[in-house]
Amino acid sequence: MKINKVNIEPYQADGIVYHADTCLPLIDAFDRKKIKFKALARHTYPGDRLDENTIGLNSIGYWDANEPQDWGLDWHRNEGIEFHFLESGTMPYGQENKEVLLTPNHITITRPWEAHRVGNPAVGMGKIYWVILDLGVRRPHQDWVWPEWITLTPQDLGRLTTILRQNEKFVWKTDQKVRDCFLRIYKAINSDVAGSSASRIRLLVNYLLILLLDLLNTEDIVLNESLTDSSRSVKFFLDELGNTLSENWTVELMAESAGVGVTRFTHHCKRLTNVTPMRYLTMKRLDLSKKLLQENADLTIAEVAYMSGFATSQYFATVFKKHEKCSPNSYRLQHAVADLTSV
Repeated sequence: MKINKVNIEPYQADGIVYHADTCLPLIDAFDRKKIKFKALARHTYPGDRLDENTIGLNSIGYWDANEPQDWGLDWHRNEGIEFHFLESGTMPYGQENKEVLLTPNHITITRPWEAHRVGNPAVGMGKIYWVILDLGVRRPHQDWVWPEWITLTPQDLGRLTTILRQNEKFVWKTDQKVRDCFLRIYKAINSDVAGSSASRIRLLVNYLLILLLDLLNTEDIVLNESLTDSSRSVKFFLDELGNTLSENWTVELMAESAGVGVTRFTHHCKRLTNVTPMRYLTMKRLDLSKKLLQENADLTIAEVAYMSGFATSQYFATVFKKHEKCSPNSYRLQHAVADLTSV
């Protein structure tokens, strides 16, 4: 099993820098002979290397676990859309804080902005496949660009894209045709030598997309255009801004990370929070600083300021006093006394 050491360009999402998933727990389980595993991949994903004939396909593979497992793939995001298919067994799966137990013939659909995990915390005994396609998007409102070798008609591909963007149901029960498609994918992966299965894989991925379109079109699909609105991308950014408060954020950088222009970002931020972006950032930094002051008596005021994202301790003290009507030291002492009296 090979791992390419050249990283793809990191993606800043929701204030967090995301790198391609390297699936290290999966690699470790394979090395310990806990599972059978085979994949074709590029970038940091594990497996034999894909070539230029399948650009846009970042990983396609499977693992087969026929004994109890002690590992899992914790919450993460991919840089493309991912399909998981469970052939046999059961598999705990979570997406956007919703937990399900996959059973045979279940397929999951995970978009780039959706956090997901496999295992709770450990994966189950089962055989699971995956396909990850990079569509050139990182945010809900951005237009999808499929790999050039996807051959669905513009009408069919447009319909599939609309359904996948405007309906975020993530678990579907499939039929025998989908199962057979993944069994053929299994054979193509296992027989590949230095890209020899590229034509078959391209054909099978196209066929899988046709089958998905047939599946989704037969369901009572309710589309929601608001799922592709730029305000949703801004909300994703704001919801996780607290994870990177030490970054040197400006309105321009926040807007860029959210994937929208400055004017639109500011508009959506004010609608969602009732304050300007920089005001919201300051409030989040102050919230973190108060938590650090209360819970970390060994940190200096300068350390608290830096960890909270303030450029200097002097500026931090000024902003803190303006909002809390006391100095950081006084705030710490007040809460230390309060904690003692409550014991």
